[in-house]
Amino acid sequence: MAVLMLFACACGAGTAAATTTQTLATGWRFRLAPGSAAAQAHPEAVAWRAAHVPGSVQTDLLAAGAIGDPFHRDNEASLQWIGLADWQYQLPLAIDATTLRHAHVELVFDGLDTFADVSLNGHPLLTADNMFRRWRVPVKNMLQAGSNTLLVTLHSPITRLQPWLLRQPYALPGEFDSAFGDEPKGKQTSNYVRKANYQYGWDWGPRYVTEGIWQPVRLETWDDLRLADVHIVQQHVDADVAQLLAQFDIHADHAGKAQLRLTWSAPDGSRRNVMQEASLEAGDNRLDLPLRIERPQRWWPAGYGAPNLYHFHAEVVVAGKVVASIERDTGLRSVELRRQRDRWGRSFAFVVNGVPVFAKGANLIPFDSFPERVTEARMRQVLQSARNANMNMLRVWGGGYYQSDAFYAMADRLGLMIWQDFMFGGAVPPYDTAFRENTRIEATEQVMRLRDHPSIVLWCGNNEVQTGWESWPDRKKFAQAIGPAERARVEKGMRTLFGETLRGVVQRYTPDVPYWASSPSTDFDGPANVPDDGDMHVWDVWAGSAPIEDYLKTTPRFQSEYGLQSFPAMATIRSFAAPADLSTDSPVMRAHQKFDGGNGNQRLLFYIRKYYGEPKDFASFVYLSQVMQAEGIELAADHLRSARPQSMGSLYWQLNDVWPGASWSSMDYFGRWKALQFHARRFYAPVRVAPIRRDGRTDVFLISDRTTPFDAQLRTRVMDVDGRLLHENTEPVQMPPLASIRAAELADAALLQGADPHRSFAVFELVEQGRPVSRHLLYFEPALTLQLPDPDLHAELADSGHGIVLSVRAKRLAREVWIDFGSLDAQVSDNAFDMLPGERIELQIIGATSIASLRDALHVRSMFDATLRHRTPTTLETARP
Repeated sequence: MAVLMLFACACGAGTAAATTTQTLATGWRFRLAPGSAAAQAHPEAVAWRAAHVPGSVQTDLLAAGAIGDPFHRDNEASLQWIGLADWQYQLPLAIDATTLRHAHVELVFDGLDTFADVSLNGHPLLTADNMFRRWRVPVKNMLQAGSNTLLVTLHSPITRLQPWLLRQPYALPGEFDSAFGDEPKGKQTSNYVRKANYQYGWDWGPRYVTEGIWQPVRLETWDDLRLADVHIVQQHVDADVAQLLAQFDIHADHAGKAQLRLTWSAPDGSRRNVMQEASLEAGDNRLDLPLRIERPQRWWPAGYGAPNLYHFHAEVVVAGKVVASIERDTGLRSVELRRQRDRWGRSFAFVVNGVPVFAKGANLIPFDSFPERVTEARMRQVLQSARNANMNMLRVWGGGYYQSDAFYAMADRLGLMIWQDFMFGGAVPPYDTAFRENTRIEATEQVMRLRDHPSIVLWCGNNEVQTGWESWPDRKKFAQAIGPAERARVEKGMRTLFGETLRGVVQRYTPDVPYWASSPSTDFDGPANVPDDGDMHVWDVWAGSAPIEDYLKTTPRFQSEYGLQSFPAMATIRSFAAPADLSTDSPVMRAHQKFDGGNGNQRLLFYIRKYYGEPKDFASFVYLSQVMQAEGIELAADHLRSARPQSMGSLYWQLNDVWPGASWSSMDYFGRWKALQFHARRFYAPVRVAPIRRDGRTDVFLISDRTTPFDAQLRTRVMDVDGRLLHENTEPVQMPPLASIRAAELADAALLQGADPHRSFAVFELVEQGRPVSRHLLYFEPALTLQLPDPDLHAELADSGHGIVLSVRAKRLAREVWIDFGSLDAQVSDNAFDMLPGERIELQIIGATSIASLRDALHVRSMFDATLRHRTPTTLETARP
């Protein structure tokens, strides 16, 4: 039986103290709905089993031991039946007479996944059809004192929609066809339902069409008045004053008098309050309480100031008694998406508190194929890793789901700006009014829930819907096939939904935050995905097999997607694969490579062979895939940052993973940093020296995100791979704030001065007050033809008294030194770095157990011993301290 508990209930992102809440998290059971074909095929699943709420059928079956690990080897194929069946969840609910004496008793589902029929004591209660909506229904008249039964029947979205879709004259273009034959190719049902698109399978994740009660459930009781929401409206914020409104949404049973009170605490600990008398009408009331804060302590993005937060406590007082209250944390800031005509076209720049911010970051996909498994600790690890890599923006991609309140609160505190997509992942949506109205309600609920988070600096209508319609071959073919009249209706439906409906929701409920119709786009002001206006997704490299150097050919105003794949660490691979699976073309490795139906490993090999050579074994293939990804994305990011202010954003695809496998991520499913994440910390550093070489010439750019100028020196050295200094030069530079400057233009001949380009390299350093603040090594030949020597790497572990330290020395040039400890969860403070001849680097070991276990597991490698042309193993010494 569910147990009655009294505490503050979650209303929006706050709490209403006068509401009694009974959380319905325990006592649930689930089963396969009887009487179906699935029940005949899986009779063992018809029996009731213990369930977890929030949860899904797949994770409940896993917890019950009824299925194997969905991520292990190729188990995915054998578990598809689960998402094609109907399931039931049941809860015995004990209700006492005190509960029924309240004027209002309401059942609240924060999220049902997705088609669901809910009944109480056999009486139909609600029908749900949107994973992203909250469902609130009055149940007082259906409850009885004593025992009650709540039943939720969940219907497979595929099984429900497929018969209808197959009767239609056409199917709208979707995203990825099923690899398992449960839907005919080109007949995807996912377009027609408001459910997380990625769960139908993506080119970086598996197909697990979940069903379940995926968000919390509660019973709320209240009398006379319910405070539904409090929103801090930021009418105007600058350095001198913040002009605000505390907007109270109150439902009252009767007209009457009330007092609105608001107390706030500033980041420096000071406190203020304001109050106002109010007249309530019977029904819904929206009341505004104005307030003014002098010299506000504003919220700033990471790297530009402190992410200051104010704490607000709102109360409704009736007859001297506090009858409802809500807590709210928010940051005070102004946000502008600046789009001005200039010599490059039209700008696309985020301006926070009047300061143009170069957006440095990545795209964020869901944290797991099964959302209920995501803990706050896991979210914190990913977000903190983004911040530690000098990122200041993440784009919450539109094919997943809206993240939890805790996620955005973490982003607020870390100063991470959030580009928030509405949940459309690229498929063409239906144009009927019922679908659009369902989406409007979803958007309203989500915007109202999230609008007080200062981290959200943009709401975007969708991912790639417009550019797909305009340029993808299947969309063009479809548009021709349906004829001009129907084509016009489809196009009008997209423009109405993304250009009017969702824009209207944002402008009404959070007008201080910009709206953008699609990514990439020009906000319906011309064609999408162009370099001189709006944001751009650049996929000629990788998807089009173009050379990595082609990143230098395009300079978008804001590059919101671009990427290269890699494999995760060997320890992560071994978590899902057996030893016999460790080859690029094994069935299991193909099953965990979702690009091009498992053929993505050949694309990886194409790029590895082109730039590095033939990997000598599978582990070297994994290592070189990460090196290729890191160095390729670094080139693109350096190019974008060097082009400031023409370009004002770099968001690579992607930060994280939903499962262990090959993907474009810089952190794998278990949170292990790939080489790209370490490189990102360097190429997103606040101050950066970026030499960019093309056609035998190198432009040396100095980049600063600092808001104040500083003096420094640019030191240039040319060395050979054995450590001989060929020549050196130092020049003073004055760095302006928020800028990129071209500090030097150097021909190869001027740098090499007759030296062998196959055995020489240049070192560029930006030196401030005698200390290098940025270093970048430039090579005149690709790694494939560079004559790398054996670096003669030596590694020693020691206890410094403040933790375990790893000292690494290189006798000769070492490229992309990589340190790992196998299956031990020990991390190094830096990795994937180049070492100069004779250089010694000390690294902190994080999460270590003992020196002895680390020594046994330690492995250090470099590019020298990764390909077949170098067969001599690296010398490695792990001397005892």
